[in-house]
Amino acid sequence: MRTLDLKEYQTETVKLSANELQALRTHQEQLVLKIDRAAEDDDAWRLTPKSTVGALDIGDLLSVSIRPKLDINAVLFLASYALGSFEPRQLNSFSFPEARPPVEAMALLFAHAARHAFSRGLLHGYRTAEEALLTVRGRIRVVEQIRRRFGIPFPVEVRYDDFTEDITENQLVKAATHALGAMRLRDPKSRATLGRVAATLKSVSLVHFPPQSVPKVTFNRLNEHYRQVVGLSRLILRHTTVEAGRGRIRAPGFLMDMNEVFEEFVRCALRVELDLPERAFPDKPGTFLDEDRHILLKPDIAWRVGRSWRFVGDAKYKRIEPPHAPSADLYQLLAYATALDLPGGMLIYAEGEPRTAIHRIRHARKQLAVVTLDLTGEPGEILGQMSELADQVRAMDRMRLHSRTA
Repeated sequence: MRTLDLKEYQTETVKLSANELQALRTHQEQLVLKIDRAAEDDDAWRLTPKSTVGALDIGDLLSVSIRPKLDINAVLFLASYALGSFEPRQLNSFSFPEARPPVEAMALLFAHAARHAFSRGLLHGYRTAEEALLTVRGRIRVVEQIRRRFGIPFPVEVRYDDFTEDITENQLVKAATHALGAMRLRDPKSRATLGRVAATLKSVSLVHFPPQSVPKVTFNRLNEHYRQVVGLSRLILRHTTVEAGRGRIRAPGFLMDMNEVFEEFVRCALRVELDLPERAFPDKPGTFLDEDRHILLKPDIAWRVGRSWRFVGDAKYKRIEPPHAPSADLYQLLAYATALDLPGGMLIYAEGEPRTAIHRIRHARKQLAVVTLDLTGEPGEILGQMSELADQVRAMDRMRLHSRTA
């Protein structure tokens, strides 16, 4: 199998056979990959990944790895923090060389978290089970007994609480282990550590969790030590496809869209810094720009209390130098502020010198803030910037109140 090592937003010129080119074109949309012919050679092609990072194995033909432009530690922090998997101080104690591919780094971090969680033994919990048994256990399901057994006393339809290790937390970890194991990991250490995790979970059911419906877990003093590994499991399952190919070509992959990762991080971090519940920051709430409700808008970040909107913003995973934000982005934010009847809004960019620019819109009495974050620092430094950002959001909320009373 041939390996293609690419980097986010960087163009690489490579020679491809007809079969390799066809395989890439088949998965071009999934990889978010731009493919152009190189003028100097009929067999050479320019490959430019966009905002998707990770890896995809296409049958036995190609293994495509796309490294992020950010340090891999920052990427895993942003993605994991958005899912509430662990505190930033925990990431600082486990880092990787910059050259390590995203999937290899994820596998090692996941195995490290699993070992920590399993150090106390597998987590057990009560699970409600319904079975037909030859002895009574728990409560008899009278209606089911009559419907299924027609008066025959045995077996008995019962419902009982079983204290077992086959619970959601362990099922998530096992599903993530299976998903990573389907990838062709190059590092023998990664393969070996995943094998040990799988062996520990051999008595746990292997459950398929669709990427869009991976269950959340509520943590308490009994399962808090599972927070990191469960969070990473949810992250892996959300971005992993075991059979991602078309037709008969098997293509397991782990791919993250950095646009989504950055947006989810900003929304979660702002909510945490503002000390607000999840319902205060709905995921892409829909609103309309026109009175006839034909022009639908879905802002990335919006703060709502009851029926009242208090803040709107848009997260952009790209580099700018304030105050030179693209006009299209400013128009979009102005539409959001207008539709939600707010005195302004905020554009939040992923790269650039940390600073803020303010645009005062003529004849509209609105202010559009343009903010950039520096994602190259340690997690604590990134969260420090989010704390400052939350202060700006509070200031914009005070401006909203002032405009209402003016």
